[in-house]
Amino acid sequence: MAFKVACAQFAPLKAEVEKNLDTICEIVVQAQSEGADLVLLPEACTSGYFLEGGVLESSLTSTQLLAAIWKRIGKQLHETIDVVLGFYENHDGTLYNSSAYIELSPDGPRLVGNYRKFFLPTYGVFDEERFVSRGRDLGVFDTRLGKIAVLICEDVWHGVLPTLCAVNGAQLILVPAASPGRGFGGTDVENHDRYRRLFRSISEEHGVFCASAQLCGFEGGKGFIGGSMIVDPFGKVLAEGPVAEEHLLIAEIDPYLVAISRAQSPLLSDLQSAWEDIRRLVAKSEF
Repeated sequence: MAFKVACAQFAPLKAEVEKNLDTICEIVVQAQSEGADLVLLPEACTSGYFLEGGVLESSLTSTQLLAAIWKRIGKQLHETIDVVLGFYENHDGTLYNSSAYIELSPDGPRLVGNYRKFFLPTYGVFDEERFVSRGRDLGVFDTRLGKIAVLICEDVWHGVLPTLCAVNGAQLILVPAASPGRGFGGTDVENHDRYRRLFRSISEEHGVFCASAQLCGFEGGKGFIGGSMIVDPFGKVLAEGPVAEEHLLIAEIDPYLVAISRAQSPLLSDLQSAWEDIRRLVAKSEF
């Protein structure tokens, strides 16, 4: 069954969680009015990304997040819509950079799954590992729209995680991200171009859809790139948002195309058939 995904890039107010939740819910309502079945919002969109020592004050439990969204949006829902959004999570006193997959129906909210960022960049302008803990589990969820994976920003730069998501059955990989612009010497922002190449490569190799939602705006003099995109299982960019502007990007996801792409280029089935040998080689490898 085909469905529509909306990728919302916007500029949250730094540490203004309540106001950002208002904006997030307005975006969800707008996306549903435009026919979206699933809304993807950026990494750390409830608070802004560069909080450093302020992460604790802006963090939420997953229960608090669901309650806050339902309070704002519950009476406006007439049909079910899925929402994936990034937030700083407080889980029993441990802080994570997380993304919640939430199913919102007229009967109430349901947490389908919660993914915690695996690779925490701590170089250049990034200092994540000082302020949040690393997740340890894969984010592949059984949803009403099929098997969907969630990775966060840098996670997708490491080929092993998209591969594991595909091997575990994901047909769509969602990537909330907060990427400051880097490399302005050419015709395109370098890290935006890198994301485009990454998503096209992941989609072609594994026969999956990829969809990203990027922060835009400025925090502490650092500008986020925007440029959210949706890529089909053949590596074709179906839709791409503007750089550095708020935008709601919508495209159709047809899971049947996953089967076609994997039949035409059976790289994933080759990988699955060799999986036990790959596990053996990983076990023998040392860093």
